[in-house]
Amino acid sequence: MSSFTHIVTSEQSKQRIDKLLADINPERSRSQIQSWIADGYVSVNDESVKANYKCQLGDRIEWHIPEVKPLEIEAEDIPLDIIYEDNDLLVVNKPRGMVVHPSAGHGSGTLVNALLYHCNDLSGINGVERPGIVHRLDKDTSGLLIVAKNDQAHVGLSEQLANREVDRKYIALVHGEIPHETGMVDAPIARDPKNRQRMAVVDNGKKAITHFRVLKRFPDYSYVECKLETGRTHQIRVHMRYIGYPLVGDPLYGPRKTLDLNGQALHAKEVGFIHPITGKYMQFSSDIPEFFTEALETIEKMY
Repeated sequence: MSSFTHIVTSEQSKQRIDKLLADINPERSRSQIQSWIADGYVSVNDESVKANYKCQLGDRIEWHIPEVKPLEIEAEDIPLDIIYEDNDLLVVNKPRGMVVHPSAGHGSGTLVNALLYHCNDLSGINGVERPGIVHRLDKDTSGLLIVAKNDQAHVGLSEQLANREVDRKYIALVHGEIPHETGMVDAPIARDPKNRQRMAVVDNGKKAITHFRVLKRFPDYSYVECKLETGRTHQIRVHMRYIGYPLVGDPLYGPRKTLDLNGQALHAKEVGFIHPITGKYMQFSSDIPEFFTEALETIEKMY
């Protein structure tokens, strides 16, 4: 069993403990966090608490991760584009079309299957199906992902994500000519009450902030850079649709009439973070994938 300690900051005070731990462990569901608390795996200042406990500044939270069950996911010899690797983490350039972790209908061919073949030492915090996975990209979103090789690295990276200390920049092609150079979308996101397969801007959703900058304009399209301040599911796709500029090729949030790209034109181009073990700031960038440059060329030829 692995144990971790977190001291509550002023920004985190007054939060429910289950929400705080869910923010620190974004790949764990809130219900899973609540089960940890109910089963006695979480304590505050050496005392048991309930899931609705309101954290106070300086509280020492200790939580214990139960031993991970033996892994039954098959390791697969799938090529990986590894940008960086050391004893604690990897930075991988995920191709479009690859699912990050196994789920219903995707039991093989995932990034996790490939990672298990590449290395045996992945963090176990996220359980059997998601070893090493600190954050995710949608199946048809390409680009950079950080993978933790051990639990200490995983917790350190998760805390940076929760504290908005990880720099993540994406490039995207959107419908419509955005008239201003830069902008920010600050709109909460939650499951769409009208369509459970989608996310949406919802009044009582989780806080979500996206910054964007126009790189190039066309009469009916814009090429933009998006910077995430938070990391909600489908955040860029939802936010750009919300302000009237949905992503090109997006089958879930885009218009019916769009370029046939077999998925949204979205690429995680840059990631920067503090190495959770060495304390050194690291930044990585990836090349624009072929499908994206081809879509950009197609739009340029229209005018």
